[in-house]
Amino acid sequence: MKENAAEKHVIKTYRDAGVDIERGENITSFIRGLKSPSVGRQIGAFSAGFEIDTSHYKNPVILSTTDGVGTKILVARELGRLDTIGIDLVAMCVNDLLASGALPLSFLDYIACGKIEENTIREIITGIVRGCEIAGCTLSGGETAELPDMYGEDDFDLAGFAVGIAEKNHLLPRLDSIHRGDQVFGLPSSGIHSNGLSLARKVIPPTMKEAREMLLIPTRIYSEEMKALLSTGKVLAAAHVTGGGIVSNLSRVIPKGLKPLLDFSWKIPEIFEIIRREGKIEIDEMYRVFNMGIGMCFVVSRKDKKSIVDFCHAREVDIVHMGELSDG
Repeated sequence: MKENAAEKHVIKTYRDAGVDIERGENITSFIRGLKSPSVGRQIGAFSAGFEIDTSHYKNPVILSTTDGVGTKILVARELGRLDTIGIDLVAMCVNDLLASGALPLSFLDYIACGKIEENTIREIITGIVRGCEIAGCTLSGGETAELPDMYGEDDFDLAGFAVGIAEKNHLLPRLDSIHRGDQVFGLPSSGIHSNGLSLARKVIPPTMKEAREMLLIPTRIYSEEMKALLSTGKVLAAAHVTGGGIVSNLSRVIPKGLKPLLDFSWKIPEIFEIIRREGKIEIDEMYRVFNMGIGMCFVVSRKDKKSIVDFCHAREVDIVHMGELSDG
């Protein structure tokens, strides 16, 4: 009588079941060994802490966010370039904090995979650390989970979690201070960022390798620009432009009864024209799905328009005047 395959494969160890503890420990050691001020000293502990300097705050508020990078992972795997999606992961979280008026303090990552491939995980984590350096926060901890019964051997997914701090009275949006005629400005995006990839990767054919590589340009992190803008006390609302486009995200942070009246005169990155052309996509759908060149937008009082422009010009902060708020 022949033995079946299950009887031949005797499982006596965790490794036999598909989980290699040693590979996970190697990843922890790799992170600890990274020479970066953005890597926390408690990597590998059961929990992670970080000091908070509250000397500049009267009523400090801690904010938290979580996000992922979506199907941009599939493009990164296809092109064999995994060092940028870690930056995206940090960006998608900390930009949300910044839009609330908070400065990022700490970041944690969760990597789930079918099999820990050390080189793959190292590339991802190197990008995460770089993102934390740009954002000015600390990679305090994280988790790499090897789940062979849930993911294929080459599959993985990412999630990020960020914590920030803000003065209670400075939290955004300040809805009671926003009125018709207030001015809308934007901070340019680096490209598609990490939204709309489910559409973009399906309309750009694999033969257009250069265009598909443009999809991997990492999401811009706006820590320096927003920190400067928030210091003026003149920002009344801000929106991180993610899925849903500019108007939808901006509408989330302005009072009911108002709507953005935009001139759409800013420069649109080439990648969006490629997507529109290759997919024969209507322009309204493009603006509904993608950031179309603006990654973060913010509102200031009409009386502060000139002072904000002058402030940004003096500090070489690249902003775009987008329009104003109108009765809705």
